[in-house]
Amino acid sequence: MYTVADLKKGLKITLDGDPYIVIAFDFAKPGKGQALYRTKMRNMITGSILDRTYRSGETFEPASLEDRKMQFLYREEGHFVFMDNLNYEQYRMGEDAVGDAKNYLIDNLPVDLLLFSDKAIAVDVPNFVNLRVAQTDPWAKGDTSGSDSKPATVETGYVLRVPPFIEEGELIVIDTRNGEYSTRVKG
Repeated sequence: MYTVADLKKGLKITLDGDPYIVIAFDFAKPGKGQALYRTKMRNMITGSILDRTYRSGETFEPASLEDRKMQFLYREEGHFVFMDNLNYEQYRMGEDAVGDAKNYLIDNLPVDLLLFSDKAIAVDVPNFVNLRVAQTDPWAKGDTSGSDSKPATVETGYVLRVPPFIEEGELIVIDTRNGEYSTRVKG
């Protein structure tokens, strides 16, 4: 059980049956009366922002969140299916809940799934993933247009900028933190 004095940025609590993460916190002590705690929290399921003010003495339940090692299996009708590596239980997540991670999910990719009350609410992909280039324009030798990159579409449908020497069918490394090309896979 947390008290309002325990609130800080990054703390995860349960509020009205949903998990929230504190994204901003401010303490104010007026001349008379109780101290006020102004918070800004984000719902970890819907992403909505909630502004609330609390008085000292109020309490909160900690969010019962669990990180589990999973494996991405496949996409199915707007959903993504993951499997727990320990008990082979499967979890489905909608495209909205997966967010930008959908750009990097390929079959059998190991991921971390965040669970709230045994429901998948967030997916965390590795910092670097290897994806095959599905489509890109060929490089014209002697091209001096000054362009140092070109668009490429990888196997997941994600489009990014790559150096001009990258060709279709090549395996490249993408940094999932910023969605940019990192290097190409040797061998």
